[in-house]
Amino acid sequence: MSSNPSTGVTTAFLFPGQGGFDGEALRRAKERHPQIGRVFERLDAVTEELYASRISEVLFGERKADLRDLLDNDPWASQVAIYGAGLAAYEILAAQGATPDVLAGHSLGEITALVAAGAFSVEDGVRIVAQRVAVIERQSGVDGRMVALAAGAERTRKLLELVDEPLLAVATENHDEQTVVSGPATILDRVVAIAGQLDVGAIEIDTPFPFHTPALAPAAPEFAAYVRKLDQHPLNRPVYSPILQRYYEPGDVLAELLAEHFTRPVRFAAAVRHLRESGAEVFVEAGGRAALSKLVAKVTDGAELRSLPTLALTGGRLALDGTLEALREAGLAAPERGGLAELLAPSVPSDVFAAYWSEHGHMVLELVRTELDAFRKSTETEPAAGPEPAAEPEAASEPAPQAPAPRASSEPRPEGYDRERLFEELRTLYAEALEYPEDVFEDEVQLEAELGVDSVKQVELLSRVSSRYGLPPRESGFRLATYNTMGKITDFVLEQMNDQGAHAPASATG
Repeated sequence: MSSNPSTGVTTAFLFPGQGGFDGEALRRAKERHPQIGRVFERLDAVTEELYASRISEVLFGERKADLRDLLDNDPWASQVAIYGAGLAAYEILAAQGATPDVLAGHSLGEITALVAAGAFSVEDGVRIVAQRVAVIERQSGVDGRMVALAAGAERTRKLLELVDEPLLAVATENHDEQTVVSGPATILDRVVAIAGQLDVGAIEIDTPFPFHTPALAPAAPEFAAYVRKLDQHPLNRPVYSPILQRYYEPGDVLAELLAEHFTRPVRFAAAVRHLRESGAEVFVEAGGRAALSKLVAKVTDGAELRSLPTLALTGGRLALDGTLEALREAGLAAPERGGLAELLAPSVPSDVFAAYWSEHGHMVLELVRTELDAFRKSTETEPAAGPEPAAEPEAASEPAPQAPAPRASSEPRPEGYDRERLFEELRTLYAEALEYPEDVFEDEVQLEAELGVDSVKQVELLSRVSSRYGLPPRESGFRLATYNTMGKITDFVLEQMNDQGAHAPASATG
């Protein structure tokens, strides 16, 4: 697998770092998605070994712990919770057939991204996170915090020059109007005071330590030595690093590069712009809260793309539900209600199909996209099938080379079409193709929601209809979800025929 996809990037999954945990959203999702329980069971085995405490009991016990509770008690629990929530969100998305073209993480989230891509086991990922906390705690004099300033990176650096403290650093460049500063707590008090005089807003970040600061340089070698002992595996998916500003490569020693994270800044805005330039149109935040989703929207202001959260509550609703709906609508996740499983493998257990789809679904979807794109191009370059000139009647009996569709009628069709006649013909075509009784195709019946016709089959049928009636290629903004009933499809076809003065072919060969 290419580690540096210069083209073909459509979907990027982003894993949050500090602050990326929403306990209530995680608990709600756990009630419906077994992947969360399975991920945290694996985390429990390590936290019990390291801390004599099961992280699941901390997060899902009778006392509902949230991020502030975790930060006020054991720092390790907040870091493992962020890591676990990101990994659980990724497993849920994968089980629903959502497969990213690239992964990226924000600070701590970069460890989650590498584990999701197979570089380390889930259990070793916990050990890496725990060791990150341990080596920082052992550093004497590391009493710091992180503050987000409402200013760009350049202005923030000028502000830090006024303080002239070598342990102060720009930790994260989130977007043009937000930069995070890391350093000693007392010095940061001065930074916040100066920012206030300059009318620059300042908000403290929910984190147990300062990260991405020169103060942590002494901790890096010990951390690298520990990670070097763990098994490192080849990546099964590209991972882009906002810290390194490049993709991870097969020859990389991850222990050394992860140790560099202690002192190097996170250039998140630059990473988002790079992925956007590579073609990314959908950014999915795999983890708690919705901070990265909002940052992406800020960085790409005005761009036509989707920025989707998962384990966050928006308007009292779990954001994951809406994100899965959006991904299904865009053809980036498997249809709901087991549509694809029933179509492709009706005798295979649902959990087996979900596991297969998680591993190979992206290849299936890519094959479908390639075939549909080739079909679309062929319809653009080849003349639509239609009546041959009267001087050559014998040619009219030869059907055009296209996918066969069911014969609705053996009688020649008139040039003038009314809606009722067209509706009856389309209903017959759909009924024969799907082996359904014609009478189920009422005007307002929902094709997918009520009849279970998944989006892949709908595309195939609409392509048959387009070929049959000589319709022009669909415009780039065409949305299949808009035409979700037989009545809407009939109106669409009739409008297309009227716009170009089209009429049905003289032969009903489909």
